[in-house]
Amino acid sequence: MESYQRFLKPDVLAKLQGLDVKARLVVEGFLAGLHKSPYHGFSVEFAEYRQYMPGDELKRVDWKVYGRSDRYYVKEFEEETNLRAWILLDASSSMGYKSDGLSKLEYACYLAASLAYLLLKQQDAVGLVLFDQAIRTYIPPRATTTHLTTILQHLDKARPGGKTDVSATFHELAEKIKRRGLIIVLSDLMDDPDKVLQGLKHFRHRKHEVLAFHVLDPAELELPFGTDAVFKDMETGEELPTSTGDIRESYQRLVKGWTEHYRRECRDHLIDYVSLSTSTPFDQALLAYLSKRQRVR
Repeated sequence: MESYQRFLKPDVLAKLQGLDVKARLVVEGFLAGLHKSPYHGFSVEFAEYRQYMPGDELKRVDWKVYGRSDRYYVKEFEEETNLRAWILLDASSSMGYKSDGLSKLEYACYLAASLAYLLLKQQDAVGLVLFDQAIRTYIPPRATTTHLTTILQHLDKARPGGKTDVSATFHELAEKIKRRGLIIVLSDLMDDPDKVLQGLKHFRHRKHEVLAFHVLDPAELELPFGTDAVFKDMETGEELPTSTGDIRESYQRLVKGWTEHYRRECRDHLIDYVSLSTSTPFDQALLAYLSKRQRVR
């Protein structure tokens, strides 16, 4: 078995198969239905130009435009798909943290694989972006069955590295993604909260539907360490010795306020915020979310 196939376990696929109708109600009905796509039905009509990005097929480059402008542009066409979804996966250094079991990045990769499978199974188009302080991987949305292998292979190669600049990536993508769709964020959101929220709101301003999966390790939520500890910033290397027993209560209070700030702001701007702990099996977390969305609908 290829290493990338580990992201789609048979037992997880069985659970997703069992929720096929419910999932379609959630993804196509609740999400796509909020902003009915004008692109239903098969069409190969030209839609627009956009600047070439790594991952685009070279055959889509308009060489006549290149000859006139000395810049690479690709043609966008109307596609036979109900929805275009983009999975934005944070691959910064902080996502490599784990106190036990899966790291935040591994956990997010499993979620990303399941979501990609679900969307493609529904004949929707899905793309993948890996980022830290800049875009590292850009895979444009496709609705073909072979596209899932491409996404899984890139997830398999994902490694944590680089500092975090969530908001800059969001603003850049919000300007580049012209057609309305679904933006799925998988991140620990460990950046300036107000800047992160401005980036999320930028997507909403562009009329995208936004889901933010806030992935955290249980140790980051509870600070369960012994009396004395040295904490090391995974992105800067800075170290901070402290007595955890003295700060645990105030730390937990601050973390709760931090996550509640995200939850409140997202709710006020119609962004679906989902707080996840890596201690919860990823398939259980995903199924719980899908079931909740169905009940809300």
